[in-house]
Amino acid sequence: MLEIELKYFTPIEANKTLPLVKKIVKDILDYSLELKTVSDALNGEVEDSSVVQNLVSDIKGFIRELEDIGCHYKHFNYSAGLVDFPAIINDRDVFLCWKSDEDSITHYHGIEEGFRGRKEIPGIYFLLEEEDYEQPLNL
Repeated sequence: MLEIELKYFTPIEANKTLPLVKKIVKDILDYSLELKTVSDALNGEVEDSSVVQNLVSDIKGFIRELEDIGCHYKHFNYSAGLVDFPAIINDRDVFLCWKSDEDSITHYHGIEEGFRGRKEIPGIYFLLEEEDYEQPLNL
């Protein structure tokens, strides 16, 4: 079985991926809205619809693209999406958290806390160079 190594992002790295992540999330949201529209038109009877199957397949493909980058799509809704980026802050595994209506990644939350537990990323993490992450930071 193939083992996948978890990628950790710095806030700077995560923000550098945002142009691509934003495009992929826009595709997810656009296709999801189309899926909802088609499903509503079919009164929920979608099992035999090739259009629905193709849309679902495309959405799954977009989600895989995010996973290939190393982040995780967390919210399935027709108007907004959430993406988590694994990171280490204050010597703890956390997720940098981005919502599709935000310009940049400025918050994080603990692994178990979820979106409601979001806290602002300490400013020092936006000043650090990559090699500075080799030393644990406790802020």
